[in-house]
Amino acid sequence: MSKRANLAAALQSATRGAEAAPTAPSGNATSATVTPIGSRVPSRVGKKTVAAHFDPAVSKQLKHLGLERDSSTQDLLREAINDLFTKYGKPPIA
Repeated sequence: MSKRANLAAALQSATRGAEAAPTAPSGNATSATVTPIGSRVPSRVGKKTVAAHFDPAVSKQLKHLGLERDSSTQDLLREAINDLFTKYGKPPIA
């Protein structure tokens, strides 16, 4: 039985090939910014993901609330987490 190839090496190899190709189409189309695999958006540097699994209705209701309040899901979650911290006597740091 042969040893499987390293996934990270395969991804880097594929990425190197993609760098040689043009990333933006010619013409009037706008160019999209592509974040390379393994790099982070500057606003996420030093941040940690906090996630949980809920019923799909929770996600839908959260999105509706965000639309009603003209707010992002992240802003709503930040507000909720800070309220939770305050409730339990912790400083609101989110």
